[in-house]
Amino acid sequence: MKAFIGYVSMSGNTEDISNIIKDVLLTTECEVDMECLDEIEAASLLAYDCIFIGAYTWGDGDLPYEVEDFFEELNELDLDGIHAACFGSGEYAYPKFCGAVDVMADLLNERGCDVFAERLKIELSPESDEQIIECQQFAKAVYEWALAKQGS
Repeated sequence: MKAFIGYVSMSGNTEDISNIIKDVLLTTECEVDMECLDEIEAASLLAYDCIFIGAYTWGDGDLPYEVEDFFEELNELDLDGIHAACFGSGEYAYPKFCGAVDVMADLLNERGCDVFAERLKIELSPESDEQIIECQQFAKAVYEWALAKQGS
C-alpha cells in the first residue's frame, strides 16, 4: 500500500502528530511519503491508496489559510477509491475544538474518498504517553482498515 501524510502546522503540534503516524506506518509494509500541504498539488493525492490529512484549527473552527488553495484544488478532483483519514491539533479553549479536522473530512468525503469514521483530535502537542498512544493506535487502525478495504 502507498500512503501519503499531508499536514500544515504552525507551532509544530500537527507536524508532531504526522511524525508519529509516519513512524507507525514505516513499521508496516507501507510505502510512506510525507509533505506539507502548502507545498504540493492536490492532484498528487491520486497516486496514493491511503491519505492522512492533518491541520491545526484556526479561529472558530476554520481551515488554516495555508491549505485554502489546496482544498480549492480538491474541488476539481474525483478521489473515488482513495481511503482517507483526518487528524489535527487544537485547543479546547476555542468553541469548535479541532473544527478543521471535521471540515477536511467532510470535503474529502464529498470528493469521493472513503473516509475513516474516527477523527484524531489532539489538544496542543502529543506530549503525554496517552496522547502518543492515541496517535499510534489511530495510525494502526487506519492502516488495517485501508488494507482490509483494498482486499474487498
